[in-house]
Amino acid sequence: MIRSEGKGVILYMKQEGRGIGLMNKLKAYELQDRGLDTVEANIKLGFKPDLRDYGIGRRSSSTFGIRKMRLMTNNPKKIVGLEGYGLKVVSRVPIEMNPNERNIIYLKTKKKKLGTYTR
Repeated sequence: MIRSEGKGVILYMKQEGRGIGLMNKLKAYELQDRGLDTVEANIKLGFKPDLRDYGIGRRSSSTFGIRKMRLMTNNPKKIVGLEGYGLKVVSRVPIEMNPNERNIIYLKTKKKKLGTYTR
């Protein structure tokens, strides 16, 4: 998508498991294997459903001189998070994928409990 646009930046924010860290995300996966959904697992481990902080995105964007952007995301909370740090999101570009039998329940849970977009 960036290539066809002719410009852009991919910013990977190392916030595994919506901010709970890699080891806790592995614990959450174990709880999910026992029947909890992704949100329930985070809560069972003592976390809020999403602990990500978008301040690092603001600092990294400043490095590249980015003040406004078209953001590739399915998560409207990322827009709010970035705009809370002074960045302007002029549009959201959805990342579209076809759900399959392995991820459909996960995607529906994210849509219902976290407000993300899915097909």
